[in-house]
Amino acid sequence: MAPRKRIGDLLVEAGLLSAEQLQHALKEQRESKMRLGEFLIDRQYLTEQQLIEVLEFQLGIPHIQLYRQKIETKVINIISQRLAEQHQVLPIRTEGNKLIVAMADPLDYFAIDELRMSTGMRIEPTIAARDELQRAIKRYYGLQESVEQINQILQGRETEEVKTTQEEEDSPVVKTVNQIIIQAVQIGASDIHIDPQEDSLRIRYRVDGVMRTERTLPPTMQSVIIARIKIMANLNVAERRLPQDGRVEMDIEFRKVDIRIATLPTIHGEKVVMRVLDMGSTLTEIEKLNFSEHNYQLFLNGINNAHGVVLITGPTGSGKTTTLYSALSRLNNDEVNVITVEDPVEYQLHGINQVQVNNVTGLTFARGLRAILRQDPNIVMIGEIRDSETAEIAVRAAMTGHLVLSTLHTNSAVNAITRLVDMGIEPFLISSSVHCIVAQRLVRKICSSCTAAYTPSVDDLKLLGDHGLSGAITLHKGKGCEECGRTGYRGRMAIHEVLMLDDKLRSMILQKRSDSEYRAYGLSQSLIPMMVDGLKKVVAGHTTIAEVFRVTGKE
Repeated sequence: MAPRKRIGDLLVEAGLLSAEQLQHALKEQRESKMRLGEFLIDRQYLTEQQLIEVLEFQLGIPHIQLYRQKIETKVINIISQRLAEQHQVLPIRTEGNKLIVAMADPLDYFAIDELRMSTGMRIEPTIAARDELQRAIKRYYGLQESVEQINQILQGRETEEVKTTQEEEDSPVVKTVNQIIIQAVQIGASDIHIDPQEDSLRIRYRVDGVMRTERTLPPTMQSVIIARIKIMANLNVAERRLPQDGRVEMDIEFRKVDIRIATLPTIHGEKVVMRVLDMGSTLTEIEKLNFSEHNYQLFLNGINNAHGVVLITGPTGSGKTTTLYSALSRLNNDEVNVITVEDPVEYQLHGINQVQVNNVTGLTFARGLRAILRQDPNIVMIGEIRDSETAEIAVRAAMTGHLVLSTLHTNSAVNAITRLVDMGIEPFLISSSVHCIVAQRLVRKICSSCTAAYTPSVDDLKLLGDHGLSGAITLHKGKGCEECGRTGYRGRMAIHEVLMLDDKLRSMILQKRSDSEYRAYGLSQSLIPMMVDGLKKVVAGHTTIAEVFRVTGKE
């Protein structure tokens, strides 16, 4: 444990307070009955960040961001709710007989002693921002309390009363579902999975493209949790044998969040996936999309055409929509008419006419696209080419003087050509209309707080050499820290390959050549494979070889 220094002395040593200011503050603080750190922040002697930095650097007490932490129920149960609220402390994890806790005041030795006596464990404090800590305590202990209340309701009440708890705003079922969604938004999860198992109900989040189990609930809670989600999305609560889709908009922490809800019957009950779309997300400029200089210039050439099709390809969750919107934002000005047809509208862009697909009313991609072509557009954006009808209208629109931007689900840039052929589009239409195809994936970035250099192995050097990267190379990886939830990664970035269609490639398309021939020709021209783009970002210290392999596979 850190030496027993007083917080006031540390602040004087750090030069944030003078001795006179400290004495004056101590006198006022005794009258206010607030803790000294809290008092100094409240009276604006210093900021909370300054206090955290002093404790972190002077005493070596680590600062953690609680929203990144995955805390298990059994760890939460080590400290009672009364002690957690009284001392503003949250258990994080155990290491043998040591309990790591987050505290707003890690020099509160009275609290540390009481925790040690109540748990019988050695206490190691870390520091967390006070507001974040209060929210986390409320979230974890509140959820625990809601779960217990739901179990009591299920054991002792009639079905009608259980149904009521799914609709009343202050009921434990509503609180539990809301807390699950709020936590997902706070940690930046893109999807929430509610998975029924034989003996439990798993709540999992997809964060930075990787799934993680957040908590496990008793199987008895499955029906009420799923029923509540269905009520939110206006789905049929009684229908459990067929898949259903719905959506709900929520305001979470002053942000508008659109949640797409899909149910699927499984052998253990209905599985629910909630896709979280943050409507308040800020658009990324093209310059910040992690394009290499080479790919950036090719992409700009593609979108600056007056007409033609530009395709962004990749699997679900690979950042295609962000790239598409960034291009639209770049092209949008008073001199052009930009219209989109999307499902759903993920970003709202000022000055752009956005149409939302509505299959219930019959407004499909194809029907919406036909309608917007009669609206005198210069630039058309189609959220996704899903069928041959949409694909054909898109390529014909490009041939009649429109710039068409869209996405397609394929594994590589050249796969997009054969995918369009498979959809029934004539090769002459593809060769006449498509200008540029971008394939992309998202890789996790190395955490900047715990990145460490290492000498690559012989195998790594051979791999890099095989892809044209040689010389004195030092690689990096994240050691794992509190900031990144001990994963070594924080945030994501894109890796790309950009295929430009020239006359030779258009001639090959007319001859219906194979993917491998298209790729071989592309590589002889300007195409840099996604694997190579990823490995260049590995050498630059942004990500790891394992991450590039995870999203691309070995090429």
